[in-house]
Parts: sequence; structure tokens; C-alpha cells
Amino acid sequence: MRRVRTGAADPVSDWYVLIRLSAIALLGIIVFHVWAFDTVARGGTLGGRAPSTPVAIDDSSLTKIRTIFADRAGEASKYTSGTYKYADPSQ
Repeated sequence: MRRVRTGAADPVSDWYVLIRLSAIALLGIIVFHVWAFDTVARGGTLGGRAPSTPVAIDDSSLTKIRTIFADRAGEASKYTSGTYKYADPSQ
């Protein structure tokens, strides 16, 4: 005679449901990532295209950066030309 449980949870069937849902979720994740990779590999984009707006460039910032690099190049040349002397601890 078979017992019928009323109101009691069946742990085995709960685990089967959990495993099935996990497998479905994993399959969905794999399918999405394959689709996304294929789309990008073919040169497409994910989502909408970004609106193209003209970029405003601040010339004063570029001038400051160029000045900093010129100063650094001048300092580097002083080391190679022998203007700056330093003690070499390896000798």
C-alpha cells in the first residue's frame, strides 16, 4: 500500500526541480553569451547605437600637456648629456 503525504515536502522531487531550473538557467546563459559573441564577432553592437555628438576639445588643456611633456624631455636630455651628475651605487 502506498502512502500519500499530505502537506509534507518531498526532498527528492525538490532537488529534481532545483536541478532542472538550474540547468534551464545555465542553458539560457550559454545561449545568450553565444548569441552576444556571434553578434559582436560579425561586427554588430549590443544595444542601441550611441548618439554621435561632436566632441569639444579644450585647447588650453592640450597646451598644458604639451608643455609638461616638453619639460620632461628637457629634463631627460640633461641626464643623457651629463648636465646632471648622480652617484651610481652599483659602482
